[in-house]
Amino acid sequence: MPSAKSAGRKYPEPEHPYRAPFQRDRDRIVHSAAYRRLSHKTQVFTGELGDYHRTRLTHTLEVASVARTLARALRLNEDLAEALALLHDIGHPPFGHAGEEMLGECLAPHGGFDHNRQALRIVEELEQRYPGFPGLNLSQEVLDGQAYRARKHTSPDSPLLEVQVVEAADSVAYDTHDADDALQIGLLGFEELLDVPLWKEAVRRVESRWMQLKPDQLRRSVIHELIDWQVSDLLTGATQRLAEGQVDSIDAVLSRQILIHPGHEMAEKKVELERFLFDRVYRHPQVLAVRRHAQDQLQEMFGEFSARPELMPPHFLALCEHAGVARSVGDYLAGMSDRFAQQQFQQLCRRRRGAAAH
Repeated sequence: MPSAKSAGRKYPEPEHPYRAPFQRDRDRIVHSAAYRRLSHKTQVFTGELGDYHRTRLTHTLEVASVARTLARALRLNEDLAEALALLHDIGHPPFGHAGEEMLGECLAPHGGFDHNRQALRIVEELEQRYPGFPGLNLSQEVLDGQAYRARKHTSPDSPLLEVQVVEAADSVAYDTHDADDALQIGLLGFEELLDVPLWKEAVRRVESRWMQLKPDQLRRSVIHELIDWQVSDLLTGATQRLAEGQVDSIDAVLSRQILIHPGHEMAEKKVELERFLFDRVYRHPQVLAVRRHAQDQLQEMFGEFSARPELMPPHFLALCEHAGVARSVGDYLAGMSDRFAQQQFQQLCRRRRGAAAH
């Protein structure tokens, strides 16, 4: 997607003297408050399970790295791919998937909660950095790419190739790094993962080149091999499909099925890895206990702030007038980092103890 063919922005702005439109989008996302808060938001493993594991920010940077590699190799727009990657998780609430599930329950009577839609709400309305418009006023292609993520399971159309690149990069990153995090935290043993064909083959490839590696060296080398193997598979298949389909225009991309995806064999192996991670990691008793604790905190805070919205900062209190109390409380909670959410919950508990004492 050439920058020159961009559909522009909702609020017209003059061209920048040395930055292309998608470069400006990338920079606006990076400088946003919501992006900074990703550094203290977790994915699967919360801080109660240690501090080695990845945060939403480190995951986002890893996705952006893989997306840039794919975009460059396929001669796509790297700036657009990077902007989409940096944006893709910006709508996540605290406490990873557990937080999203709980907000979904709390907001079910009010339209529900989805982190992909929340990302659009953030960049179109909630961020207030510029005097001339609400949100970040991102290019239409970036907004459309994020909107596709919110409806990808029901959309009959294919998105731009840069969007497909980010979808593929996200899958590469979370499959590989969730396994790495689980090993480091101690939820899994290295030998257990040898039951997974994708992991077992990656180990074989590494050991065919380097013998007698130390455990940490072997783990890191296997993670590197898994990423490289998946990226190579994506590029091989995408290059072939693009050539065979004579995809030479944006319309040609949008009218076809997804073109950037794992090959059949790799897709099967990834499903096996994901099933293993679901059964042995995401459903691990320690993970489930921490998830429940985090969800209880969010549920308590949702009830408290819904009953007493004046406890929220003025910006979110003002939102209540046109978005309603429930949605505004959801916006406030979704924007919290894990650490800030825990602090707010402790304040709630202290207020209740103080009220009970009187």
